[in-house]
Amino acid sequence: MCGIAGFIDFTKQSNRDVLVSMTDVLSHRGPDDSGYDFYENECANIGLGHRRLSILDLSMHGHQPMAYEHLEIVYNGEVYNFKDIREELKILGYTFNSDSDTEVILKAYYQWGIASIDKLIGMFSIVIYDRQQQKLIIIRDRAGVKPLYYYNKDGLFLFSSELKSFHQHPGFEKIINKEALSLFFQYGYILEPYSIFEKAYKLKAGHYLELDIKKSTFITHKYWDVIDAYNRPKLDISFEEAKLETEKLLKSACEYRMVADVPVGVFLSGGYDSSAVTAILQKDRTEKLKTFSIGFNESKYNEANDAKKIATYLGTDHTEYYCTTKDAQEILPNLSAIWDEPFGDSSSIPTVLVSHLAKKDVAVSLSADGGDEIFGGYGKYTQVLKYQKLITNYPILRKVTSKVMGIIDPDYLIGLNKTYNFKNRYEKVKSLLQAEDEIEMMSVISQHFTSSDISRLLEPTGIIETAFNDKIYLNSNNDVVDKMMAIDYKTYQLDDILVKVDRATMSVGLEGREPFLDHRIIEFVSRLPSSYKIRNGNKKYILKEIVHDYIPKALMDRPKMGFGIPINEWFGDSLKPFIMEYLDHSKVARVGLLNVQEVENIKKQWLENKGYSVSKVWLLLIFMMWYERWM
Repeated sequence: MCGIAGFIDFTKQSNRDVLVSMTDVLSHRGPDDSGYDFYENECANIGLGHRRLSILDLSMHGHQPMAYEHLEIVYNGEVYNFKDIREELKILGYTFNSDSDTEVILKAYYQWGIASIDKLIGMFSIVIYDRQQQKLIIIRDRAGVKPLYYYNKDGLFLFSSELKSFHQHPGFEKIINKEALSLFFQYGYILEPYSIFEKAYKLKAGHYLELDIKKSTFITHKYWDVIDAYNRPKLDISFEEAKLETEKLLKSACEYRMVADVPVGVFLSGGYDSSAVTAILQKDRTEKLKTFSIGFNESKYNEANDAKKIATYLGTDHTEYYCTTKDAQEILPNLSAIWDEPFGDSSSIPTVLVSHLAKKDVAVSLSADGGDEIFGGYGKYTQVLKYQKLITNYPILRKVTSKVMGIIDPDYLIGLNKTYNFKNRYEKVKSLLQAEDEIEMMSVISQHFTSSDISRLLEPTGIIETAFNDKIYLNSNNDVVDKMMAIDYKTYQLDDILVKVDRATMSVGLEGREPFLDHRIIEFVSRLPSSYKIRNGNKKYILKEIVHDYIPKALMDRPKMGFGIPINEWFGDSLKPFIMEYLDHSKVARVGLLNVQEVENIKKQWLENKGYSVSKVWLLLIFMMWYERWM
């Protein structure tokens, strides 16, 4: 796991010093080594920078940039099946100087070209400079576990693992993308391919970019899409057959992700996903796995006791830490530095804490992200099914209710208007009734600021396409549950969950690995009947049945909690001064992007009714802290 940065500068203004600055600002991602290659040719100045976190082959043989013949590579991630590919290349006559996966990727590309991607099992952002063809190839892994940003304006092309590198280049212009800002306030994150800045983009998951240096042009290509997996015909197999094959794939994915030349641990929340990973790995090991959990003193958010019970049953070497308000106070000011574009998932705080905790004992930690999106674990899935049934059975009532709610101002509903978060819930119900289909319903459920909220907060912007629009590509092989999970895989999982875990772990130089996001798992599970995933309202049914073979059902059965934080309690007490400081009228006015009166209204509502619009207040705070840090 590492950090990469660089440029193709057709104006020839960039130099090696700029490359070093762009690269070294990522030292948290790669504290063990650094490398910089700078070239000047007739077309452009070219820079390739790398910060290394040593995981495989800790010697200097794994140093990057790495060259072979006319190819040069900088790379962030892990290819877990590199030994298998290396053996295949040896048969073809290749020799190797290192035990690193980097050398294998480079020589695989030399042998098979872009088709070599199909052989890779792992997470990666790969940049290959082809000196012979004068081309730059940038590749991002299928699920988008590893980030890759690029910026293109006026003859300057920049790339990096994080946006903060771009700020180190004098040619980078910090102009806020208003459409992206709207997405942030709607969902709490910015969906690919957009970033908070104009002309700066995320390379889409499952895509590669080919830049022709001679022609000063580039094009992106898709090589993998979860939609294609879902569109294949469903498998006609029994539940037991499906369960056995799913378990086999999970075992393979987990074992691949234990390959390292450094200590490895597991994040254990006590839920089904992380318990599955831990149980599978611990079963046939005599050495105790190191597991890590974060707890809260506020009982309704605390899963640490459950995690400890699972750890004790499985016999892991378990460490837990209880997050306090003081911890949150100390981490909050650093969030805008770690997530260098606005990012509103409040569970980033405990994710940073558990990363700090794990880093003391290990250099790699496995997470269980993806379980909800792959196996149907979110409550919103069953919630949408209920709404769908209600709307289908009572279409006239839906139409009339929607029309009436569009006329009545919720502030005038005496009695109801004083209940917790009533106005926001009212707007959401109205939007649900107006939704065109189930994917739009899921989108509405996921929103913090509704469309009407956004219209009051920000200046109007154009409608932009996101992966939510990819629902049109899902064919008739898919039912409602399939469609929701497929879109979640490309939206919430990609641009919230994976961004959260990557930045939190990398902020302390810890490599996070995601066994559930092995593409072989989704390519199989997507073809199973959705009833194997959600059965009679029982979410993640097939995964639970697998886990019950390792851990007694009585120990696992409890309500799903997720990885939230006691944000209401914290905001009402020690974190209140942050709100008063950053949502100050004059500060908001200086930004010039937000409706100052609307911000004042939200702040006032929160102050007068503790907990009211807390998610909106949180997103406003996060944006203002980001703005102060980066603009």
